[in-house]
Amino acid sequence: MTEAQARSSSSLKAIASQCQPAETINAIEPLGNGNVNETFLVQLNGNNQANFVLQRLNTAVFSKPELVMQNLLALSDHVDQKLSEGIPQLNGRRWELPRPLKWADGQQDWLEENGNFWRAITFIDNANCLEVLQDLQQAREVGFGLGMFHLLISDLPATALADTLEGFHITPNYLAEYQQVLKHSQLIASADAEWCIKFIQQRQALAAVLEAAKARGELQLRPIHGDPKINNLMLDAESGQAIALIDLDTVKPGLVHYDIGDCLRSGCNPLGEETTNLAAVHFDLQLCEAILEGYLSVARGFLNEADHHYLYDAIRLIPFELGLRFFSDYLNGSVYFRSDFPNHNLQRALVQFKLTESIEAQEQEIRAILERLRGSQP
Repeated sequence: MTEAQARSSSSLKAIASQCQPAETINAIEPLGNGNVNETFLVQLNGNNQANFVLQRLNTAVFSKPELVMQNLLALSDHVDQKLSEGIPQLNGRRWELPRPLKWADGQQDWLEENGNFWRAITFIDNANCLEVLQDLQQAREVGFGLGMFHLLISDLPATALADTLEGFHITPNYLAEYQQVLKHSQLIASADAEWCIKFIQQRQALAAVLEAAKARGELQLRPIHGDPKINNLMLDAESGQAIALIDLDTVKPGLVHYDIGDCLRSGCNPLGEETTNLAAVHFDLQLCEAILEGYLSVARGFLNEADHHYLYDAIRLIPFELGLRFFSDYLNGSVYFRSDFPNHNLQRALVQFKLTESIEAQEQEIRAILERLRGSQP
C-alpha cells in the first residue's frame, strides 16, 4: 500500500467510525463502478455484524444532497409499508430496498464534513449485479425487478418526492445544451466527432417526443428510479431472482418511459456500454422481449393506452439521449462523466448512437413485440 493509499484508508475509516465503532471495522473496499459517486463497502468483524455501504455523494451533480436523502427516506417508508401489507406478485420471493443508516448520535441520516456529504446505507448481501445479460431468464428477471420497483411506488404521489436533478431526462434541454457546447468546443476535428454531429442533426426532432406528450397531458408524472440500467438490478446469488433495485439517488418525479427505455437500452446491448467493437453493437430483440415480459408480468396494472403507445419512442429515445449527453460531455472536456482516457466519452457516445441505429433498423419488429405482449395481457 502506498503512502497516499494509507492516508485515504485512514480517512475513510475515520468517517465510517462515526457510523459504526472503529474496533468493529475490518476493511473498507471500493464498491461498484459508478460514474458519479464514490462508493465503498465497509466490512465489519463478527457474524452478527451487517456490512454497510459508505458513499460520498458528488455534490457537483447533486447540488441539494439533503433532498436526495429526503427522497430516499420517503421511498423507504413507503416501500416498507407496502411490503408489510404483502405483495402477491412477489409470491414469497425476497425483495429488499437499500435503506439509510443513522450515524453515531442516532439522529443524523447523513454526515457533512470538510465540504463532503457522506451517507451510510444497508448492503444487500448474497446478491450479484450484471454488466451484460447472459440469457433470457436473466433478462426476464431484470424486467421483473424494474416492474416490481414501479409497482411498489406506483401509489406514492409524485409530489412526495423532490426533483433532485432538474432537467434530468428532459431530452430537449440536453439538445439545447449540446448546441451551445458545440459552438465553443475545440474537440470536433475528428471523423468520429463529425459523424456524431451529423447523427444528432438528423434526429433533432426526436428529442421532444416524450416531453411533448407530457405537455399535451397524454403522459403523467410518476415516481421513477431515473437510472435503472441493468447493473443497478441485484439478483439473488443462489436463485438468480431479482431482489432489489439499487442506486436510488435519481429517484424523482418523471415518466416511467425514461426507466423502461433505460433498462432496455442497457439490457439489450449484449456488448455493453464500454465496448470498442462498434461494428458489432446491436439491439437484441430476444432480450428486449424477455425484459418486457418480466416487466409486464407485474407492471401491467398501471400502464394505460397512452403509456403503451409511446413505448417504442422511449426505447429509441433513451440511447439517443445518453449518446447526446456523452458526446456533449466529451466536447465540454469530460467534466460530468468519469473518464479513463481522453476520448472515453466520445467512444461511449458512439456506442449509444450505434445502438439507436440498430433500434431504428428494427422498428417494425420492436413494435410487433410490443403489440404482441400487450395483446397477451389478461
